[in-house]
Amino acid sequence: MKKQSQAKSFAVAFAGIGRAFMSELHMKVHLVFAIAALIACWVLQVELWGWCVVIVCIGMVIAAEVLNTAIEALCDKVSPGYDHLIKIAKDAAAGAVLVLAITAVIVGLVVYIPAFMNLLA
Repeated sequence: MKKQSQAKSFAVAFAGIGRAFMSELHMKVHLVFAIAALIACWVLQVELWGWCVVIVCIGMVIAAEVLNTAIEALCDKVSPGYDHLIKIAKDAAAGAVLVLAITAVIVGLVVYIPAFMNLLA
């Protein structure tokens, strides 16, 4: 196998992220919530640690959704028809995204509630 340049590797990775955003409705939903979360950090004057935690959560949810998209594409290629094990794999990948999304919401509450209370004080 021919070795790719580092620039080509980044281009391929960004193309994969772009394809996930273009093909998956959930990626667009995550993007809207990510922008809202960052705006909330700004409006609520969240401390630096809170910004960092929110940004990490955003990255984890989006990365999980990209992996979910990859797993679904691979499953569809391997088994275009219904297969019980493929269903388990797809459901588990979607479940992983859901766990991270719920965790991100909880983390958001931990970050935003104190920041909101500080603004009221």
